[in-house]
Amino acid sequence: MRVISGSAKGRRLKSLPGSSTRPITDRVKTALFDILGPSISGARVLDLFAGTGSVGIEALSRGAAAAVFVEKDPRAIRVLRENLQQTGLLDRARVVRADVFAFLRSGPVEPFDFIYVAPPQYRGWWRRTLELLDARPGWLAASGIIVVQIHPREFEEVPLHHLHRADRRDYGSTHLLFYRHLERRGQGDEGG
Repeated sequence: MRVISGSAKGRRLKSLPGSSTRPITDRVKTALFDILGPSISGARVLDLFAGTGSVGIEALSRGAAAAVFVEKDPRAIRVLRENLQQTGLLDRARVVRADVFAFLRSGPVEPFDFIYVAPPQYRGWWRRTLELLDARPGWLAASGIIVVQIHPREFEEVPLHHLHRADRRDYGSTHLLFYRHLERRGQGDEGG
C-alpha cells in the first residue's frame, strides 16, 4: 500500500495485520481518484471507518485542504497516526477515535466535500452509515460526493430521501458506489 500521487507520492503506508480493516487496492484507489479528478484539491474530506487512512491520506497528498479520520480501533489509529507522520500530512489531519454511528448522530459542524465509507464487510454497516448521512444531509456539501466501498455481494438498493446513487463502478471484488444530494440528480450523473 502506497501513496499514488501528489506531495507524498511513492511513500509506503503501514497496514494493520488481520482482517479488521478493509484496505483499498492501489488499482481501485487510482481509479477512484481519476474519477474525482481535480475536485479533490481544496476539498474537506471525511474518512469513515478510516482504518490506516489510505484514502484520506491520498486525498491530502493530492491537495485536499483537510481530512477528518474517524476510527474506533486503537491499533488502527496508532498506524494511521504513523502514516500521517511519515507522509508529512499530519498538520491538515484530525484523527477522531469514535464509533462512526455515534459520530454521525452528533450532527455536522460543517459539511464535507468528499465522504468515504469503507466499513468491515458483511455487517450491513455501509447501509446503516448511508442512512445516517441521508437523515443528516448537512454532512455533505451541496456539490459533495459520498463514495461507499463494498463487496459486490453486499450491494442492495437503499431507499433514501435526500441522497441518490449517481454512479456505480465495479473493480473485481470491489464496488464503489457514488451518492450525491438529490437536487443534483442529472447534473453529470451516470446512473441512478
